[in-house]
Amino acid sequence: MSVTPANHKFATRTIDVAEFFKIVLLSLFTLLWLVPVFAAFITSFRTMDDITLRGFWSWPEALSVTNFIKAWGAARVGKYLLNSFIITLPSLAGMIFLSSLAAYALARFRFKGNMLVYFTFVAGTMLPFQILMLPVFRLTNTLGLYDTYGALILIHTAFQLGFCTFVLRNFMRTIPQDIMDAARVDGCGEFRIYWQIVLPLTVPSLAALATLEFTWVFNDYLWAIILLRSDALRPVTAGLATLRGQYNTDWPVITAGALLATIPTLFVFVFLQRYFIQGLTLGSGK
Repeated sequence: MSVTPANHKFATRTIDVAEFFKIVLLSLFTLLWLVPVFAAFITSFRTMDDITLRGFWSWPEALSVTNFIKAWGAARVGKYLLNSFIITLPSLAGMIFLSSLAAYALARFRFKGNMLVYFTFVAGTMLPFQILMLPVFRLTNTLGLYDTYGALILIHTAFQLGFCTFVLRNFMRTIPQDIMDAARVDGCGEFRIYWQIVLPLTVPSLAALATLEFTWVFNDYLWAIILLRSDALRPVTAGLATLRGQYNTDWPVITAGALLATIPTLFVFVFLQRYFIQGLTLGSGK
């Protein structure tokens, strides 16, 4: 059946209307998601007296950066952020390095029990870590690691190995075997193939994993309050929680500290955004 110009114009107009409503709907959802972000941003510039007298959703009489200064200094957010980096960066390096080694072995070597080891890593990602709080606490206490940076670093590294190995193993299997065979013919050892050939080719997946894992570890709260007791060792998430008192809470200072705590993860995503999107979309066209 032929399509007349009138029918073609009607179909085009229908598509335009559908696109218009889709854009409107997505815009509304975006604005709805931004409401608490905007509220937190405005609250961080207000005073507690202003919120108490005028209400939370009222427009402030004046804006000030005093809360950020208090959060950084008096509330020790600067120290808490440093603790977060001390915990997050070694954990990230350890989980990426160890999981890439495991993924390379599982992706490139055929041995008895290969799939069993692989499914063990996958099964570990499905285990709710909340049920392991007591065993982990007793383990770190027995090893003398309780209330140290090492406890959080080792626990984060161990708990994220399964997910990282799962992602990297599947990515490394897409690398052509001919590249590794040519390297072996030229005399390359296995570790040199892994370090100089496979790792550079897996940069997109490594960047995507690094972005996700940095965010997850940096924003962790549960393990921080379980394995740390000293205020001097707390990361920013646990440190901000201590600013809330039973009878008095300075919400503008807490909100300002929370906004300061989001800056590192925001920078990580901005700088690794290209690799992050590339890593997530690999294979989507196959």
